[in-house]
Amino acid sequence: MKIFLKIILSLLVLITLILFWAIRKVDYTPYFETGYYQATKNRLDSLASQLSSVEGKVNIGMGKRSITPILHGDKNDPATGTFSAIPLSGYGDRQGAPATGIHDSLFVKTIAIRVNEKTLVFVGSDLLIMPPDVSKLVDKLVEEQLGFGRESIFYSATHTHSSVGAWSEGIVGELFSGEYNIQVVEWLAQEVSGAIVDAVQDLSPGKVGFANFHAPDYVKNRLVGDDGQVDDDFMIIKTIQDTGRTAIIGSFNAHATTLGGGNLETSGDYPGYFQRRLETTGYDLAVFHAGSVGSHSYRSQGDGFERSRYIGEALADSVAKVASEIYLKDTISINSLTLKIDYPEFQIRVSDGLRLNTYLAGKFFPEIGEVYLQSVKLDSLIWSTTPSDFSGETTLVYKNAMHRKGYRAMVTSFNGAYTGYIIPCKYYHLNEYESRLMNWLGPSYNPYINYLVGEMIEVVSER
Repeated sequence: MKIFLKIILSLLVLITLILFWAIRKVDYTPYFETGYYQATKNRLDSLASQLSSVEGKVNIGMGKRSITPILHGDKNDPATGTFSAIPLSGYGDRQGAPATGIHDSLFVKTIAIRVNEKTLVFVGSDLLIMPPDVSKLVDKLVEEQLGFGRESIFYSATHTHSSVGAWSEGIVGELFSGEYNIQVVEWLAQEVSGAIVDAVQDLSPGKVGFANFHAPDYVKNRLVGDDGQVDDDFMIIKTIQDTGRTAIIGSFNAHATTLGGGNLETSGDYPGYFQRRLETTGYDLAVFHAGSVGSHSYRSQGDGFERSRYIGEALADSVAKVASEIYLKDTISINSLTLKIDYPEFQIRVSDGLRLNTYLAGKFFPEIGEVYLQSVKLDSLIWSTTPSDFSGETTLVYKNAMHRKGYRAMVTSFNGAYTGYIIPCKYYHLNEYESRLMNWLGPSYNPYINYLVGEMIEVVSER
């Protein structure tokens, strides 16, 4: 009996020691008292002091490459996008299952805008996010081929949950995107960089204009329902080359989750239907950028792919009507900021006030790597990009601030890194998916990013 009690006591002591090592209290240090804030703020102040706008004639370029995989090949061939098997990304309950077929094709699409010697390229991709490993390789390839880097590239994704996976390492990364495959990363980088090069090589004189409209029938607050706010704006950028070729960039805040984890065919979800509708009814290129989707879900009708079609084509028809009346300008003013940020360590919570230690969290979650925030002024539009599922509730604050200055404003997600969800601070203690599991970097990270985005849009709007 004494031996048994000693064994039990020893086990209890061992468990206690393990828990003492593995668990830490959540760190509530205000961001403005941290080293990562001060380093980033100094960087921002330096960039802001050097920023100025350029004004001149507009040149527009377009690019488009397929990222539809060729499935069931005899062997993997990233040069052609052929794979023996490839998982879909988006839902953990798929458990890394391979795609069974192609329902609709996937693309990466690019719009290049040049004013004088300043070139900006906006990248939309039919992916869950723009994977960090992919964007890092794209940056390198574009630098080698075109001579400019991350400061000129504005990434996004449609956030479809039925696209190519296999691009993230780590337990959680592979849970949502399937087993990591470096050949998939190389193939995606090849096509994304190719679309960027195509757009820049296609640059020719043109015009650009902006609009937005409310679409409350197609979006709702997914975090707190009717108790929360909703940003129901659909944002439009329309471009036309003097040759007559036209393009649309559209951005909306509803999550592209009309297809559930039971779907194993590739699909662009409702953004795919949106783009195809416009490209078959008069536009040469239609691009979709996921907006501030972090607290927003869709409203639609029907089931499965009919649900995707309903919202996608309805939004496209509304865009076509509004876009037909957009005033286009051949001379505009632009500027942009690309800010590399320092950030806090992982704070993956196991309860409201307790978290895994940083080492253990790093074993579960993918390495974050370099993180950027970007803001750009395109004449009367202020556009910020973020490394996250960014909250539409927060975006409303920026839109109101810019509206008072005479600007439209928009915030898009998935800009080439990923740091989880960024939601209003008031929701941090909710025991929900967005606020608990996907809030990766602690309670100070949300206000830190919100502050930086606010500062950056003020800077670009004043230059």
